Amino acid sequence: MAKHDERTGHEWEANLRLRRTLALVLAGGRGSRLGALTDWHAKPGIPFAGKFRIIDFTLSNCINSGIRRVGVLTQYKAHSLIQHIQRGWGFLRGEFGEFIELLPAQQRTDGEAWYKGTADAVYQNLDIIRSHKPEFVLVLAGDHVYKMDYAKMLAHHMASGADATVACLEVPLEEAKGFGVIAVDDDDSIIRFDEKPENPRPTPTDPTKALASMGIYIFNANFLYEQLLEDSETAGTEHDFGKNIIPRLVGKHRLVAHRFQDSCVMHDGATEHYWRDVGTLDAYWEANIDLTTITPSLNIYDDSWPIWTYQAQLPPAKFVFDNDERRGMAVDSMVSGGCIISGATVRRSLLYSNVRVNSYALVEDTVVLPNCDIGRHARLKKCIVDQGCTIPPGLVVGEDPVLDAQRFSRSDKGVTLITPDMLRTLGD
Repeated sequence: MAKHDERTGHEWEANLRLRRTLALVLAGGRGSRLGALTDWHAKPGIPFAGKFRIIDFTLSNCINSGIRRVGVLTQYKAHSLIQHIQRGWGFLRGEFGEFIELLPAQQRTDGEAWYKGTADAVYQNLDIIRSHKPEFVLVLAGDHVYKMDYAKMLAHHMASGADATVACLEVPLEEAKGFGVIAVDDDDSIIRFDEKPENPRPTPTDPTKALASMGIYIFNANFLYEQLLEDSETAGTEHDFGKNIIPRLVGKHRLVAHRFQDSCVMHDGATEHYWRDVGTLDAYWEANIDLTTITPSLNIYDDSWPIWTYQAQLPPAKFVFDNDERRGMAVDSMVSGGCIISGATVRRSLLYSNVRVNSYALVEDTVVLPNCDIGRHARLKKCIVDQGCTIPPGLVVGEDPVLDAQRFSRSDKGVTLITPDMLRTLGD
């Protein structure tokens, strides 16, 4: 009975700390490396995995971890992102202290400026944050794809007695140049933090890898307020967590690294701690196409850690015509609701909702975003087709690299992005 009471007491305390945690999702960035794909939409609101948006993974991690007080900070072309959150994430109960609150840039401070950096975005909402009286503040990026139990990171933060905890993952040394790189001592206390260094420091145990910051932080709330106020009054700062706040704390306060493998949510048999920054056309294409393989690196069929989203009520996907001349079929592909494959062939591709592929068309190794129409006899290979595209009959993309680069946007690895604006210039 004593053991049961002790366990129940620990669980009650853990749940209480989760209820006293406020998560802030930074979702204001454009994602400029995605090129024209983010001309009209913020990166966190870009579709991913057939029916989701990128931000759904971070928000689902919060809900599944037991953190149900969430603020989403938006700025760049946020209309579709705000609309998605309003439609898909309104199921929390305010009377139970649960909410997902939208915090758009409002020029709330004396300077009347838009969000100037990640730390400034939080600073400009300090009055709102304080009104929720959190004990801990969890700062998250809204533009990465991964599954993580933040409750385990919070438990580590509390047990270590840290003022702030930084989540990190091991990456190849060459890739680490694009991250904040962390050096730690034997108990994972952070002893150095370099933002996007030219020569990243390797980990003590593997000279080929470095510890990279994931842009995920837990702060004791009062400590965070102090650091944000100090940063706001400091000249020459970029008001950024990775560039300014975290490096300034090293050696002065208790700063601890939390390793992603200790809280990554993995399915049976998985060996990879899955985390993706789908911030380039190649990375976005690869992560989506990987989902069409027999055993994808990311398990979106896991009932124990569901990914929540909003999806319009659509009819099931439909495949019509079955003769030698034209056969509606999709092989090694994912096809979402509202799609019609009308006498066309789809291979190793991912089709989002309300896509029509007309007779004699061929779609291979291609990601097609919602509300597209692919004309008869068109051939698309290794493409990303943006939302709302109408592909002309007979258009061929993916077979002539020189012609593709002249008409559309072609990545270093040969992925061709097609947008409505690009299609409108074809006849010019």
